[in-house]
Amino acid sequence: MLAADKKYLKLITDAVAVCANYRPKFGQGRKAGLTLAEFQELYESDEFYSWFGLSSPLMYAAHKAAGGMTSVYRQIGIGCQWGFAEVLQDHLGLAAEAATWSYTVKSRGKKPRRLSLDGRIQLDQISDATAKQRVQKWLDAACKEIGLPNPTRQSLQGSVFEVRQGYKSKDSKRQNADVANASNAYAHQYLPVVVLLSSQIDGDVADRYQRARWLMLRGTTKGTSLDSAYVFTKQVVGYDLAAFFQRNSTELKEQIEGVLQKLLHED
Repeated sequence: MLAADKKYLKLITDAVAVCANYRPKFGQGRKAGLTLAEFQELYESDEFYSWFGLSSPLMYAAHKAAGGMTSVYRQIGIGCQWGFAEVLQDHLGLAAEAATWSYTVKSRGKKPRRLSLDGRIQLDQISDATAKQRVQKWLDAACKEIGLPNPTRQSLQGSVFEVRQGYKSKDSKRQNADVANASNAYAHQYLPVVVLLSSQIDGDVADRYQRARWLMLRGTTKGTSLDSAYVFTKQVVGYDLAAFFQRNSTELKEQIEGVLQKLLHED
C-alpha cells in the first residue's frame, strides 16, 4: 500500500462504516431509526397492518435492506468525494480551502443558502509550474470539447467538480440543482465537471447535463482526460485513482460484504 493510500482509504471506509448501523424510520422521524421490537410494536398496534401480518420480522428485514442499500451507495459517494478533494490537495499542492468551492444563493423571504461542490482546481493556486501548465492545457481542450465560445474560454480561471459514484435515478430535483450549479460555476468563471466514478448513469440524464455544458468524465479506465475520470486523475491531476481502487479492492470488498451481511439480518 502506498503512503497516501491509507489516508484515502480511511476516508472511504469511515463513510461506508455508518451504513452497518442503518435502521429504517418507518415515517417516525427518529434519527436513529426503529429496532425490530419497536417496529413490531408500531405495526401490531395498527389494525390494518396487523391483519396483513406486516409486523413480520421479514418485513422489517426487507425495509432495512432496501434503505440500507441506498445508504451504501450514498456513503460510498460521500467517501469518494472526501478522497477526491484530498487527492487534489496532495497532488496539485492546493490548500484545503482552495480545493473546494461553494457559493451563496439568495431566496426571497428566506435566509441565504450556501451550496457547495466537491472539488476545485484554480489555476493561480497551483504553485508547481509543470502541473499548472498540464492543467491549463487540459482546461483549454475541455472548453473546446464542449464548444464554449472564445470569450468564455478566456475568462475561465479553473474548474469545479461534482463527484458521484454513479447516477441511478432520474431525480428531477437533483438534476435541476445541478443545472443551476453549472450556471453558477460559469458565472464565477469555472468550468463545471462531473466526475462519475462508475459507468452507471441514465442516458437522458447524461444528455441533459451535457446540454447544460457540464464536462462529463465517466468511470472508465479507457478514453481520454476529456471523457474518462480515471484518465483525467492520472494524466492531469497526477494520481492514478484507478490503481488505488485496484490495490485496495480486497479491503473494500470485505467491508461492503460485512455491511451487507449486517443489513440483511433482521436486527
